[in-house]
Amino acid sequence: MLLYILLSACIGTVHMYSHGVVPSACSSMTPDHKVSSQTSSPPYTVTAVPTSFKEGDEITVTLRAVSGDFEGFMLQARRVGMSTPIGTFTVTNTAEAQGLTCSEVANSAVSHKTGSDKTVIEVKWKAPTSGPLSNVEFRATFVKSKTTFWEGVKSSAITYTGTSTPVTAAPTVPTSYSGCGESKVCFSQPDNCDPTTNTDCHFVSIQSSSLSEMQVQIFGPSNGYVAIGFSDDQEMGNDDIYICGKDTNGKPQVQHAFSTGTRAPNILSLGNVSDIQTAITNGVFNCSFTSRNGISTASRATPGSEYFLMIASGPSSQGSIQQHTKTFVSQAKADLLNPTVIGSEEYPAIVKAHGALMLIAWMTTGSVGMLIARYLKAVGKGRGCCGKDFWFLAHVTLMSLSIIATAIAFIIVFSYAQDWAGGAHPVLGCLVMILSLIQPIVAALRCDPQHEQRFIFNWAHSFNALAIKGLAVGAIFTGLELISEAKGEGWMLGVMGGFVAWEALLYIFQDLHMRARKKDSTICSFGMMNTEVFLLVLYILGNLAFLIALLVGIGRA
Repeated sequence: MLLYILLSACIGTVHMYSHGVVPSACSSMTPDHKVSSQTSSPPYTVTAVPTSFKEGDEITVTLRAVSGDFEGFMLQARRVGMSTPIGTFTVTNTAEAQGLTCSEVANSAVSHKTGSDKTVIEVKWKAPTSGPLSNVEFRATFVKSKTTFWEGVKSSAITYTGTSTPVTAAPTVPTSYSGCGESKVCFSQPDNCDPTTNTDCHFVSIQSSSLSEMQVQIFGPSNGYVAIGFSDDQEMGNDDIYICGKDTNGKPQVQHAFSTGTRAPNILSLGNVSDIQTAITNGVFNCSFTSRNGISTASRATPGSEYFLMIASGPSSQGSIQQHTKTFVSQAKADLLNPTVIGSEEYPAIVKAHGALMLIAWMTTGSVGMLIARYLKAVGKGRGCCGKDFWFLAHVTLMSLSIIATAIAFIIVFSYAQDWAGGAHPVLGCLVMILSLIQPIVAALRCDPQHEQRFIFNWAHSFNALAIKGLAVGAIFTGLELISEAKGEGWMLGVMGGFVAWEALLYIFQDLHMRARKKDSTICSFGMMNTEVFLLVLYILGNLAFLIALLVGIGRA
């Protein structure tokens, strides 16, 4: 039963937000629907009464559909020109709306509670009783359907009439995707993402009419820095780098550096760099500047205009950048004097092979081997080869193939990457590899089935298998999340979620049938074919369908 709970819990990584609990959207107020918001005039309004306030005042806010209806929404109050929610909401219709915790403040936002059609939502907003205040506006995102939504729908500004000292809006840096391919070179991840509408976009642009001057924009989410590199190849080392990061006081700064390979880059004098503008807003770094420095890669006698572009981001400490956690490399060299939109490098074949082997091992061979050992021991009992039952031979063969595939996948990806970039994914992969190697060793040392302490092996073997399966599913989800972030292939997470649900469902059917057999009854019959065998065949066919879909996705990445 623990297996069902563990597998069902993994389904939560699929982005389905009909319940409205979307803390990840607090900053951007953008649904994670993998499509862009509508640009037409929204058929919705946000109104607030009264139109002025002071400390502790209450305002009635109404969301209304001018035409049609809406399924979902998110509402916040923000100081004009600011990006942090302010004040708290009280929900009057608790059947349709609910308070959310944003910026660690309970009820600082409101969202839908169900996916039912709505035409009017009314809530109460209470202004803070202390702290810096200024004019506020109510901002809302309206969701008509999964592929149709409007964001940035605002009320009129609500005038602050209290006595607190007004605050100054945070500095902003102009960011624009317009001109990409026409007047400037642009490189982004996911490909062609627009930083003006997507705060999860890593984006760089270079506008240059000559090699002696270039205008550079660096944009992207991070917890320490985002950097652009100019390289003669697609490997790190001997690269000219500009860093948009934090100084020792946590303020944004621009740095010039030179990459030496796997070690931290050497920080250089900023040189002839002007027109610097920097901002950090809700963890999103944004820097623009004009550089008149030459580009040096240490592998050319004279600077040229064609380079591979690299984007890297990661943490920093006291103004010093740490090892990157994300890296993106252009698929071809960009001519800085020839405006273009350049795509990212395809995943190398060796990385695709790693992913394919892990999917085959833990979606098919490993999964089928585990199911056979648990539910098909009674089928064909006493028949087999070399004194072993068929179920045992099938189990050992399939699990051996899984361990071999896992080992090959582990070795080839670490020989290629030679680092731990990728967050939780490589850690989970290492745990899967270690426990997979332990499993056959323990099995080889097991005592006889009639031994009084055989139950210890049975429990240890089962528990370790359950741990391997859970960690493998987690490793696959985190690996697909990396692909989703880099390539925008978010549908693959949905397919993996469907696989987990399918697998849990077939395990439940097998378990129910096994319990029924113990009571000399049956829950279903399939003529001459054993129920266990029929469910196994159905299980394999479903697993293959999900596996093929994900293999196609990896091939496209």
